[in-house]
Amino acid sequence: MAERVNISAESRSVTGKKVKNLRKNNLIPAVIYGQSEPLLVQIERGELRRALRRAGTTELIDVQINGDTRTVLAREIQQHVTRGDLIHIDFFEVNLLEKVTMEVTLNLVGELLGSVRTLGSVALAQQFVEVECLPTDLISEIQVDVSQIQTPDDTIYVRDLPQHEGVEVLTDPNVAVTTFEYTRLEEEEEEEEEDLLFAPAADSVEVIGKGKEEEEEDF
Repeated sequence: MAERVNISAESRSVTGKKVKNLRKNNLIPAVIYGQSEPLLVQIERGELRRALRRAGTTELIDVQINGDTRTVLAREIQQHVTRGDLIHIDFFEVNLLEKVTMEVTLNLVGELLGSVRTLGSVALAQQFVEVECLPTDLISEIQVDVSQIQTPDDTIYVRDLPQHEGVEVLTDPNVAVTTFEYTRLEEEEEEEEEDLLFAPAADSVEVIGKGKEEEEEDF
């Protein structure tokens, strides 16, 4: 198992609009909740970004606060709408002996048979499935192998997804997770030919007039 991500945090008393001053000093306000009273903390921006790049929202993070360790999952990551800067983060503290419920991303892998690939492509009909497991058994994704699809009529369902030890999938097993999308090239060419067939002759079209060019137009 990979080494768990660690970050350092400090307790904070600054709240409300005053947290802007924290961000100016490269500190991101955060809250830890789940096992006890919510704890307000602040974390250095660069250290927090590095931790989130490694752990995302599906891997455990150990937060060190004044000699105490809180094992958490990143639950809600708030970013500036245009700049993408971190604004605030909620951490959910876990009990390593209690199961948690999470959404796990589905990811397409593998290659379609050539005879199927010439007809179209496979897309995900579901982006996530819900799972339940102990925090130490969490997985970041479930792979959907499209090589299982032998014809355009084949569909991969939740029940067909690979099993992971200690992880129970809660999503209905009869839910389809893939859909086949036919290539539209032939249909588009037929539509173009039909348009040309019924297009009016150029000298029969009356020109009404030329339109004006459109003008382009704390936190």
